[in-house]
Amino acid sequence: MSLLSLLFATLYAAGMVVLLVYGLNLLWMAVVVARNDRLRPGPVPDPEATPDPDERWPVVTVQLPLYNEAHVAERLIDACARLRYPRGRLEIQVLDDSTDSTTALVAERVQYWQHRGVDILHLHRTDRKGYKAGALQNGLRLARGELIAVFDADFLPAPDFLLRTVRHFEDPHVGLVQARWGHLNADLSFLTRMQAFGLDTHFAVEQQVRGLAGCFLNFNGTAGLWRAACIEEAGGWTSDTLTEDLDLSYRAQLRGWRFVFLPDLEVPAELPLDLNAYRTQQFRWAKGAMQTARKLLGPLWRSAHPLRIKLEGTLHLTAHVVFPVILLVALLHAPLLGFEHAGLGPGPVYFAVMGLGLVGFAGFFLAQLYAQRALYPFWPRRLLYFPLFMAGSMGMALNNSRAIVQALRGKPSAFVRTPKYNVHPQAGSRAWWRSRYAETRLPALAWIEMALALYCMAGLLLLLRLGAWSAIPFQLLFATGFGLIAFLNIAQHRQARRGA
Repeated sequence: MSLLSLLFATLYAAGMVVLLVYGLNLLWMAVVVARNDRLRPGPVPDPEATPDPDERWPVVTVQLPLYNEAHVAERLIDACARLRYPRGRLEIQVLDDSTDSTTALVAERVQYWQHRGVDILHLHRTDRKGYKAGALQNGLRLARGELIAVFDADFLPAPDFLLRTVRHFEDPHVGLVQARWGHLNADLSFLTRMQAFGLDTHFAVEQQVRGLAGCFLNFNGTAGLWRAACIEEAGGWTSDTLTEDLDLSYRAQLRGWRFVFLPDLEVPAELPLDLNAYRTQQFRWAKGAMQTARKLLGPLWRSAHPLRIKLEGTLHLTAHVVFPVILLVALLHAPLLGFEHAGLGPGPVYFAVMGLGLVGFAGFFLAQLYAQRALYPFWPRRLLYFPLFMAGSMGMALNNSRAIVQALRGKPSAFVRTPKYNVHPQAGSRAWWRSRYAETRLPALAWIEMALALYCMAGLLLLLRLGAWSAIPFQLLFATGFGLIAFLNIAQHRQARRGA
């Protein structure tokens, strides 16, 4: 075996071990979900039928952080103004950092609801210090609520949201109640289907199992209700990571607060329509999670929590590590088999052992399966999306690997919000690329991804020539994934140029 082949074999084996570990974690979660019943809504208390409702119900402050969201700000304000809750116990804060027409739209809508007796305030900052975390912390100083609900601009909470979450705070140890995200526009495109597929697994499997097992789970940045004392005791909102929600979640749970996840309570939201926005969102989540891992893994392992919580917390915070590993495996997969065919490889025993790494992919598949089964009546046909979801996820490996590297290097970056356009079946069709928020440029990353797609396609041709049939599906996913992401970026760029 040549020295280069030995290096490739060692790196490839390390990568497969990492994928196996994270896959087995998902396999465990899938087994837990399989043993539990499907999601069912719980009873909803009604304040109108309760004696002295103003004394029984805690004061709630609803915070709506906005930054240049002209397409969706008004519908969010309307939805929150219609929340069913004793009027004297509810206030709404519109935390507006906008620099465009959003501010005027918000001011008009706030005034409309104020005239109808809703306690709603418009808090406009002229700077974005601390970004979303800064806006939330600024609003918290002025909030009178014992409980704090947070909704991002594209979310539409149902009128009974507070009635179904507030009751969980009768337990004084509960610091957060998190709802499950739904999707307003899941079937608009391949991109939205892919996102919905992944998010469904996060909520219906990962969040639910962490809650059932007593492990740390996270506030998802929106569609949650906090206890104000929990936020304050944990140190408040901070902006030293790009995922202020994940950061605060772990700080609070390290201090002993308990979180509740409600899989049966869905809050629908709009998924990003354009690939550049999706790239930005995924970059922020990957980098922010790794920043949080750097910040809090030490305190987590020094804490008195059981080993299982520390292990699951570590896998949770570092989950995006799979993306640079996928990139590494994609680069090495075909060359390593080429070495083997030339008599310079590590031998058949090595590849037989590496085949065990595919057990990890059973975990990824079963987690998706049980998520779809739990959420959709016609779930078997939805599993047809699984290969495309896997390919699309692999195609994001370069984008998210860049985020991981920046986080490990300690390189700071601004919080870039994901633009939303109020495009979904109920709102009708709209050329989102004509919006002033749309980023229609073609990033340099798309060309690198196209080069990776061609590289993986060449590897696929090599494997076909060698007759390495068992290795071909894996290689096909790599080629399809990088090619798909690059193609979508180029297609959306051309569409925007033609429609401009």
